Amino acid sequence: MSMTTRAEDTITETPRTTGRPRSPRNRHRLAPLLTFGLLLGACTAVPPEDATAASPTGSSSSDMSSSGSAPSGSSSASGSAPTEEPVGNVEVLASGLAAPWSIAFHDDTALVSERDSGRILELGPTGALREVGAVPDVAARGEGGLLGIAVQEGWLYAYYTAADENRIARFELTGEAGSPRLGPQEMVLDDIPAATTHNGGRIAFGPDGLLYATTGDTNDRASAQDLESLAGKILRLNPDGSTPVDNPFDDSPVYSYGHRNPQGIAWDEAGVMYSTEFGQDTWDELNIIEAGGNYGWPKVEGVATTEGFLDPVQQWTPGEASPSGMAITEESIFVANLRGERLREIPLEDLEDSTIRAIGDQGRLRDVVVAPDGSLWVLTNNTDGRGDPAVDDDRILRISLQ
Repeated sequence: MSMTTRAEDTITETPRTTGRPRSPRNRHRLAPLLTFGLLLGACTAVPPEDATAASPTGSSSSDMSSSGSAPSGSSSASGSAPTEEPVGNVEVLASGLAAPWSIAFHDDTALVSERDSGRILELGPTGALREVGAVPDVAARGEGGLLGIAVQEGWLYAYYTAADENRIARFELTGEAGSPRLGPQEMVLDDIPAATTHNGGRIAFGPDGLLYATTGDTNDRASAQDLESLAGKILRLNPDGSTPVDNPFDDSPVYSYGHRNPQGIAWDEAGVMYSTEFGQDTWDELNIIEAGGNYGWPKVEGVATTEGFLDPVQQWTPGEASPSGMAITEESIFVANLRGERLREIPLEDLEDSTIRAIGDQGRLRDVVVAPDGSLWVLTNNTDGRGDPAVDDDRILRISLQ
């Protein structure tokens, strides 16, 4: 069985069960099995919209090993399908977004990024969407475009793909709620490697007030282990883009390395940092991030118990996961899944356990955040070229936790 390069979230065709009107792009979808999902990721041709770059030199399957079994409480190819439990009331706050990627709050106002248009949108109290501005120089292609956003002290930070690189820039937010505007662009960090796939792209401010960013390996596997490269890393920056003096590597923004395509970062109340990561064909991961930690890619995927590499605390097959954004409440981690089309909850008191929360037939989920009122907001992602969009996609959902 040969190994192919997997795009971030190649979909498994799964049936929708609700009566929401379908768009003309509706396609027949086959019911999933976990074992089929695992084999599909490793053996079948990727559909055109999920086409991936050929493996670069030095990226043969012999470079990588993975655990033969899952840790206690993790999913495996032979495991039973996870059960679903109710999560609370699910409300649609907004619809009609185009390939949305990230939600961030400016005080009580929600801002949303659109990957392909490069726009920042404001969600009004009635559900109306208003354009705040467009991030300049966005060159959307494949998985690249305007990706993660974060807000800190009146500044909007954005991670985006330009013509030949990924960048982090910031814009002063001016005006009041209902009429905010973006100020001129100030570059925070540029020359981050870019490609049509594996761009990472999530940014967030940690409890230390510093900016963290995930970067993908851009299909150059060796770069994840190269400390001179910004690809395949989690970066840590001062808000102005300078390097913190207490970073683990001298004069470097690199905080951790050995990552393939991490797209979720969040912290619990104790300040512990977590990240979700797309694997290749075998295991997607939930990791606890340590300063200077090596998470093994491309040498290992999933739990490998190999000296020198940090193992995930939980792993899932790509067919049931493809995890992107994540959020942490007082008691739980919540993970938005693309190919798996599900919201997963992991209790902080037992990181080997997880539950699928029933939120209805929403399709692919790109981001989940904790809103100022304590509810969860979830961003669907069915219009990015890989989903099966309904006429009202994409949507922002509000979930009142039970």
